[in-house]
Amino acid sequence: MGSGQLVMVFGAYGHTGRFVVAELAARGFVPVLSGRNAQTLEEMAHEHGLEARVASVEDPASLDRALTGTAAVINCAGPFASTTGPVIEAALRAKIPYLDVAAELEANLDTFAHYRERARDAGAVIVPAMAFFGGLGDLLATAAMGDWTEADEAHIAYALSNWHPTAGTRLSGAVSRERRGDHRLRYSGGQWERRTDAAPTLEWTFPEPMGPRLVIGEFTMADSVTVPQHLSIPDVTTYMSAEAARDVAAPHTPAPTAADESGRSNQTFLVDVVVRSGGTERRATAGGQDIYAVTAPLVAEALERVLTGRTKTVGVVSAGETFDAPDFLQALDPHITLELHPQKQNA
Repeated sequence: MGSGQLVMVFGAYGHTGRFVVAELAARGFVPVLSGRNAQTLEEMAHEHGLEARVASVEDPASLDRALTGTAAVINCAGPFASTTGPVIEAALRAKIPYLDVAAELEANLDTFAHYRERARDAGAVIVPAMAFFGGLGDLLATAAMGDWTEADEAHIAYALSNWHPTAGTRLSGAVSRERRGDHRLRYSGGQWERRTDAAPTLEWTFPEPMGPRLVIGEFTMADSVTVPQHLSIPDVTTYMSAEAARDVAAPHTPAPTAADESGRSNQTFLVDVVVRSGGTERRATAGGQDIYAVTAPLVAEALERVLTGRTKTVGVVSAGETFDAPDFLQALDPHITLELHPQKQNA
C-alpha cells in the first residue's frame, strides 16, 4: 500500500480527480491536491484534511513547487492537449513517475511521439491513458492475447447503459474535434487513417445475457493508441453502443449524478475484447459500474505497481506493455467482473 507517500493529483477537484483522490487515500497514499483554482482546492483540502498546492500549466515553477517531495503525479486535468506536456516536463524535472487518465487520441499520440526516447533515456516511467478508455481495453487485449506474439486484428466493444458526460469530457471532445477537423481517425493496416465518411452502425454480439446490440463501428477511442504500441496487431477497432454514442453527442445530456455513497452513478458498462489470428479468436470481457469511478482503481493500481517496481520496462508505456495484464485485472476485484474466455475456431 501507499505507506504515506505523497502523490500529486493535478486536477484533483474534477469529477474523475475526486474519485482518484479518494482511492489513493484508501490505499494509504497521501494525495496532494493541485490545480489552478485556489478557492476550490482550499475547500476540498479543508473537507478532506489534505494539502492544497495551486499550480498552472502556464507557470512551470508552480508545477515544480507543487511536486516538491512527491513520489509521483497523476494528471486528471483536461483538456489533456494542454496539460500533458507541461505536467510531463515537470515530472521529468522532478525525476518522478507520471500517469494520466487522458482519453484524447491526439494527446495520447503526442505523449508517445514526443516523450518516448527522452523518458527511456532518463529511465522514467510515463503511463498515459491509464483509465477506463485506453488502459482497461489494453489490459484486456493483452490478457486475451496470452501466448500469441501477434494477431491479425483486435476489436474492443463498449456497451454502456448510458453516457452522461462530465464537463471535462465535453471540453476534451471539443478540443479533439477542433484538432481533427472534419476527419475521424481509424487504426488500420498498421497505420492511422484519416476518414471523412460516417462511422458505420453495426451489430455486435456481446456475451450473454446481453447478446446482440447496435454499436457505432470505428468509434475510435484511446485503446487504438495504446494497444498497437506494444502488441503486433495491425488492425485495432473500437465500438460504442449506439445509445451511449447518442448520449455523449447530444448537447443537453445531463452530467452524471451520484447513485450511492461513493459518488458513483448508476451507469453500468461491459467491455468486450476479441483478438483474432487466422481462424482462431480469443476473448476477454470486463463489467462494472461508472466509467469515471472505475478509472480511480485502474490508475491507483498502476501507481502502486510503478512505485514498487512491478513493471516490465521504462519510458512511455501502455498498461499491457509494462504490467502483468492478467494479474493486474484480477487485482481490480471487486471493482470489475472479469471473464477470460477460451479460444475458439471461427466458422
